[in-house]
Amino acid sequence: MKDISLANRVIIVTGASRGIGLIMARAFIERGAFVVATGSKNSSQLAAVKAEFGDRAICVSSDVSNPDNAADLIAQTINRWGKIDVLVNNAGLGMRAISEKFNTTPTKFWETDLSAWQRIVKTNINGPFYLSRFVVPHMIEANYGKIINISTSYQTMVRRGYSPYGSSKAFLEAATRSWVDELKETKITVNVLLPGGATDTDLLPPSENKKGADGNLLEPSIMIEPAIWLASEFSDGVTGGRFIAKLWNSANPTLARSDTKLVPNIM
Repeated sequence: MKDISLANRVIIVTGASRGIGLIMARAFIERGAFVVATGSKNSSQLAAVKAEFGDRAICVSSDVSNPDNAADLIAQTINRWGKIDVLVNNAGLGMRAISEKFNTTPTKFWETDLSAWQRIVKTNINGPFYLSRFVVPHMIEANYGKIINISTSYQTMVRRGYSPYGSSKAFLEAATRSWVDELKETKITVNVLLPGGATDTDLLPPSENKKGADGNLLEPSIMIEPAIWLASEFSDGVTGGRFIAKLWNSANPTLARSDTKLVPNIM
């Protein structure tokens, strides 16, 4: 993995003001990429990212669940660097939008606040769709491009009390497979990347004993090596994969690939 360079690659990472998005964006820049890092709103976190990344990045507040904002983000990137090599659809709104106690007291779907439901669907479904919709024509023209969709474990998709977050990620994975088929005559690849378990980010409520449903908690840095590989030339031609970061083996990336059907009780 040490020999992988991303020199001069242009990579959009949504939701990069904190958590997994920030970890990946930072790693991309360290490998020589130019990055567009988004946050849903102006914040001290986004300002800190802008100060850290300097002129190697565009750090912008952009609600990409708005199609006009998504189109403008793509246009800004093309105007600045003339191309987009990689789109990482990472921005996501989790179950804390429904309840701060979601992991101890599940909210039944018919008790879900409708405005919270709409916010999650707009962020987790509409956002990736709009960005992918607007970036693909540029990638087709360039005859090259990569889309990396950040997902969650299958268990989370179907777990009691995890709607709408889980089901929104199920959409993203289903969409990934459709996009792969529709892009098969091009050199654009679409893959899924997920941690493989609960990760120590703000998607989980703060707690002295913070952990996932399985009792474990992964570090966000687990995403770095597979994200770098998927964004690099080493994964050219690899498409339709579902890569689990927890299983990553840099000597053999295919060991982390799982292409099984959407069923419960697996990663």
